[in-house]
Amino acid sequence: MTTTAEHWQTEIRRAARGVRLRVLEHTIEHGGYLSQACSSAEMLTTLYLRAMKLGPSEGPMIPPPFGKDDVPGAGNPSHHSGAAYNGPKAPHYDRFFFSPTHYALSLYATLIEVGRLAPEGLAQFNQDGSSVEMIGGEHSPGHEVNGGSFGQAVSQAAGVAVARRLKGEPGHVWVFMSDGEFQEGQTWESFLTMAFHQVDNLTVVVDMNNQQVDGRMSDVMAIEPLPEKLRAFGAEVVVVNGHDIEAIQAATETEHPGRPLVILGYTSPTQGLEILQERYPYLHYVRFKSEDERRRYREFLALKRSEEVTGGDA
Repeated sequence: MTTTAEHWQTEIRRAARGVRLRVLEHTIEHGGYLSQACSSAEMLTTLYLRAMKLGPSEGPMIPPPFGKDDVPGAGNPSHHSGAAYNGPKAPHYDRFFFSPTHYALSLYATLIEVGRLAPEGLAQFNQDGSSVEMIGGEHSPGHEVNGGSFGQAVSQAAGVAVARRLKGEPGHVWVFMSDGEFQEGQTWESFLTMAFHQVDNLTVVVDMNNQQVDGRMSDVMAIEPLPEKLRAFGAEVVVVNGHDIEAIQAATETEHPGRPLVILGYTSPTQGLEILQERYPYLHYVRFKSEDERRRYREFLALKRSEEVTGGDA
């Protein structure tokens, strides 16, 4: 007999595998940010399927195109927002802010795997006039704000958390970030602000994959020891294996009165797709140099799809 715990764990593992393979399939045909799906899949699917208290999606299963009426402004208060895919902004529901907008393909794949977006929606990815942007904007599925330069989304989320507390709203605020954002000064300013205002209705989940466009972060501009630095800036910090769904979920339940909670999920940028090891450490964006290389990746995808039938794991 399958227990409730086993059920949610099985569902999250299925969804995480689906995210990786869906992004791999898309990347084979179009190129893309693939390693980000490898590293973030368990964290994103755990957030959506277990940790966050979101209402049902209010976004259309096939995303509408981006039009002139979707530009936010005082004269257009009803502009389209990708936050609709995270449910209504009701006081008792959580709010989700997605900061590393170059991870957008991983987020779209997650929305598909958790039933908030149709698979056909990816056909619009990076097309002229589409809201399914390669670098997600506030009109893109699952995005509430424009991430802008790194560090801006967590700052906006901190402001929302303060406002929710002032309004007496019980809903929590969640932020997903990449580790590269801790190379930005604004990120640290936001944590100083949260510590000063004792923001404890906000949780930050960080993909610690040690990757950026020029290779390993530790070779470009190291940020460690990050846990100690964040604690010095007033955060409650939990370090986990970012592919361990039980550890991720347990970390989200950590008490953190008077301070924000930061979950540092240390991950592998080739998790589940070992073929990417041949490109390490330059994994930021995958482009194929030949049709032969593309063919090898297609064969690898076919192998992984066959493992779904035989019970293999990605």
